[in-house]
Amino acid sequence: MHIAVAGNIGAGKTTLSELLAKHYKWTAHYEDVDTNPYLNDFYNDMQRWSFNLQIYFLNSRFQQILDIRKSEKTIIQDRTIYEDAEIFAPNLHSMGLMSTRDFTNYKKLFDLMVSLIQPPDLLIYLRASVPTLVDQIQKRGREYENSIRLDYLKQLNDRYEDWANNYTMGKLLIINVDNLDFISKPEDLRFIIDKIDAQINGLF
Repeated sequence: MHIAVAGNIGAGKTTLSELLAKHYKWTAHYEDVDTNPYLNDFYNDMQRWSFNLQIYFLNSRFQQILDIRKSEKTIIQDRTIYEDAEIFAPNLHSMGLMSTRDFTNYKKLFDLMVSLIQPPDLLIYLRASVPTLVDQIQKRGREYENSIRLDYLKQLNDRYEDWANNYTMGKLLIINVDNLDFISKPEDLRFIIDKIDAQINGLF
């Protein structure tokens, strides 16, 4: 089974993926952040590095999905291939930070890749307001994220909402994390697990 966790920068995807993998004995596949050769350059000069970053993520996530489908285990994936193409790349294009030529090239490659893969069995979308995202980003203290602009996060959030509202590829569970602390409060994590259990039981 393939479970995926989606959400904006700072929504808590990686942390929740870790906690759920531990609880369910799932195998976690994380977003390639620490070894990504483009992230630091991207946040310093988005226009120059946007296409390179998006191609890197697209390739990385496509490889992840191929590995997931070969696996006999249940996998939980931190962020999906769809978020790059439906949210991040179009947002960069609309902001004038990715040329139309590059965006068209990127989208054609994405369309080819998704024609060869299956969507997750369950998509968990972590919905978070911009203040929550900013708080989480500041707490984790990644230096390259210090330059993320509020309007950038807001635009991404708007696109996430549009994407979630029109998602039809499989089961979708939306969790509003603004008032949840699933790291420190076991009852908040239990609340999420109960919701996931209800969805998973419907998959069999």
